Amino acid sequence: MSLLLQNVLKTHRQPDGAVLSILDIERYALAEGEQVALVGPSGGGKTTLLNVISGITLPDSGSVTLRGTEITRLSEGRRDRFRAQKIGFVFQTFNLLSAFTALENVLLGMSFSGRKADRPRAKQLLEQVGLGHRLDHKPTRLSVGEQQRVAIARALANRPSLLLADEPTANVDPANQQSVLDLIRTACREGNVSLLIVTHAMEVANQFDRVDRLPEFNRANRQAAHSAVSSATQTTGGAA
Repeated sequence: MSLLLQNVLKTHRQPDGAVLSILDIERYALAEGEQVALVGPSGGGKTTLLNVISGITLPDSGSVTLRGTEITRLSEGRRDRFRAQKIGFVFQTFNLLSAFTALENVLLGMSFSGRKADRPRAKQLLEQVGLGHRLDHKPTRLSVGEQQRVAIARALANRPSLLLADEPTANVDPANQQSVLDLIRTACREGNVSLLIVTHAMEVANQFDRVDRLPEFNRANRQAAHSAVSSATQTTGGAA
């Protein structure tokens, strides 16, 4: 088993002081090299789940284990180093640094791991995503699709065990959506990297053998839906 979540609970305190449950997951797992699409309603906790898996955010309780390391037991500094070494993250908004070139963005991603940056590998990755001729271009001189490709190369730079992708095709025009998806899946397959991709596009999700729906394993979604139905019933009853 590559990734295992057990009894993960994550809540958020609202401005009025009420506690809102975002994640309530008894068990969730990915096998080594497995590719999974994750779908669910907007605001349902998909991005929060990715942040908890990566260690960017800690759950209130429960455990997240990747390749035998329980991320939730690590200090913040060790989590940051572990994430840089073992987890690639393709953010929906890319998170490229505008002052740095495509090559420098990938090299910077490598530096966070604590290992020496591998310039030949950074160039090779950018060539693999079709940007060998854009190494010295800064993000402002790249198209949205090209920026996404840089983000993919950066996420794969440290040979991660797990790649998390948050709506990687959302900001790419339909003509390039498939090529971006193919790049991610092929790179993960060749490196035996587990892949968890969040998407709203069913034409993307339906290409995966395994499609997980967050409400089916996140009890917080079911509780929220139940509360909404109860509230609507009470409102309707009051109006009557």
